[in-house]
Amino acid sequence: MRKHFIDNLRWMDVFLLIPYHAAQAFNTWGESNYIYFAPNRAISSFIVFFSPFFMPLLFLLAGMSTRYALKKRTYGQYIAERTKRLLVPFVFGTLIFCPILAYIGDVTNNGYGGSFFGHYKVFFTKWTDLSGFDGGFGVGQFWFLYFLFIISLAAIGIIAAAKKFIRKRDTAEKMPFWAICLMVMPLPLLYDVLSVGGKSFAEYLYVFLAGYFIFSSDRVIEKSEKYRYITLTIGMAAGIADVYMFIWSGKDFGTVNIIAKALAEWFMILALIGIGKSSLDAKSRVSGYMSRRSFPYFSLHFLWIVLFQYWLADILSGIFLLYIIPIFCAFIAAMICAEICLKVPVLCFLMGTKSNTRSKT
Repeated sequence: MRKHFIDNLRWMDVFLLIPYHAAQAFNTWGESNYIYFAPNRAISSFIVFFSPFFMPLLFLLAGMSTRYALKKRTYGQYIAERTKRLLVPFVFGTLIFCPILAYIGDVTNNGYGGSFFGHYKVFFTKWTDLSGFDGGFGVGQFWFLYFLFIISLAAIGIIAAAKKFIRKRDTAEKMPFWAICLMVMPLPLLYDVLSVGGKSFAEYLYVFLAGYFIFSSDRVIEKSEKYRYITLTIGMAAGIADVYMFIWSGKDFGTVNIIAKALAEWFMILALIGIGKSSLDAKSRVSGYMSRRSFPYFSLHFLWIVLFQYWLADILSGIFLLYIIPIFCAFIAAMICAEICLKVPVLCFLMGTKSNTRSKT
């Protein structure tokens, strides 16, 4: 039986990306971006509150989906599907969309005065941190795809070994909920392990495997639903504490801040799984529509938010308008492009989704 709350949590999470990435232009901690306006603590608080859990949630949902997928697919079929869904759109997006982002980054951050097409040489020859903020080669939001692809391959080896050497398969079913809560403990130790561009392979692999081995259990999902308000309270409190310490306090809380981040990550994930099971475990026209468009939306969203911020920078005045108007415009543009994509089979293939034309009879 399909668990619709997984699809609904996934598309809702993905649709947060435009306001999240728009807010990066106002961050208060000096992080580079393709375009930067001015530091704003209120907008930065949005980033800091959501950043601990909204991408890890996608990895956990991917782990859960992998458990269900491997009931119907061989390892070879799963890897082939991951290649089509993740590696192809990663290569396409990096080669087609990221040079545009890098050009804007070079213009706004370095004063690049050359032509757009002339900048392609810069993009393919300047290698720094893979962000593209300085005009060099970057992967933009597509880091998520190559992370998930590599983690999926690594997880297959771990899953195969577990099936061979671990005979008892009902461990998750018998886990008390307090033990599931204690799975937060390794997270602070993983944040800097196998880190690329400030993102940890170790952290996301851990969360992915938790999705596969633990949260794919119906009993664990039921427990998450039962205790969702408790975990939501803990997650919200930790998230607010994280925001205060990092944005508003003016002090460096070090390890305490990292612990608050880990608590926010894990307990918000637990809460969202429980809330999803309780309130989002159904398919509707809206959920089906948004879910189908979430993958091309993911590929397109960052390009549009940066373009509109770039185009409107000299037209709009005031931080509120500079934040809100580009979000509104980017959302409309990304949805229109996603709609077009779904009607063109070759674009669907390149963006890792299925064409609408195939579902019509």
